[in-house]
Amino acid sequence: MAFSDPPALAAGGVNCPPGTPVCVIEVEKPGDPIDPGTPDPGGTEVIERRCTVSATGKDVPCHSDVFGWFNDGDDCYWRRVEAQPPATDPIWAGHYPEGAVYSVACAPTHPGGSDGWEWAPTDPPGYGGTGVTPAQLAQRAVAQLALTGPAIRMTIEGDEDGLVGIPLWLWTEVGPTTWGPSSATASVPGLSVTATAQARLIVWDMGDGRTETCKNPGTPYYTGGVTSPTCQHIYEQSSAGQANEAFPVTATTTWDVTWTGGGASGALTVTRQSTASVRIGELQVLITQE
Repeated sequence: MAFSDPPALAAGGVNCPPGTPVCVIEVEKPGDPIDPGTPDPGGTEVIERRCTVSATGKDVPCHSDVFGWFNDGDDCYWRRVEAQPPATDPIWAGHYPEGAVYSVACAPTHPGGSDGWEWAPTDPPGYGGTGVTPAQLAQRAVAQLALTGPAIRMTIEGDEDGLVGIPLWLWTEVGPTTWGPSSATASVPGLSVTATAQARLIVWDMGDGRTETCKNPGTPYYTGGVTSPTCQHIYEQSSAGQANEAFPVTATTTWDVTWTGGGASGALTVTRQSTASVRIGELQVLITQE
């Protein structure tokens, strides 16, 4: 069924097209017919580095003038040895001159822990005052993605009304911020993290007490289409009596985000919402005797 503009109707009146026994009764409804959708970009707070001993949950200083910089990987303090050992020292394990030798102090955070020297190819995450761990820097990368909720689109638009019992197609415009994929890289001196996001599904709360879960962006309506092949909703009642005589629609996108950098990787899930409204009327047919 194609959705087209109906014949002109008198407000709150009856329209009987010439040559047909069918009459359409329309009730005028005030208010905005449909909001094209207002995305909520959300946002991710940039978190400054917090150093916590994983075994105890105790917060500790991220830097010590004596022991060096806290390493989240082993909960120990690392400090690059100022006078590096000679190339013949076994501590290099054949890596000289790559990397560096560090003084590693675990006793300050682990009672009974041992201290010593250790070779490493690069500074551990957070060393030297970068201020964030890879996981924390990943949050900055996610913020740079500027992910949003769906760019809501429906079969009806403009000043049109939907009808009870008629499939209402649901979809979002597809782009890097509305469906993905999308990537962004956040960097600080000595550390870079890249985050990649892909939408997994959209949950459409249609305002009538029911929801539609679509694991796809939906299919744009095309002339002649009746039933959406991917995502739709059928209203069973009109929006008369609702605020502004319209159903509020909330579409929530679930995003899967993976990140990698600084020798670490991880995954997280974020959600973003958009809102719209839709008016739904009832089509009544009167059969007249001739």
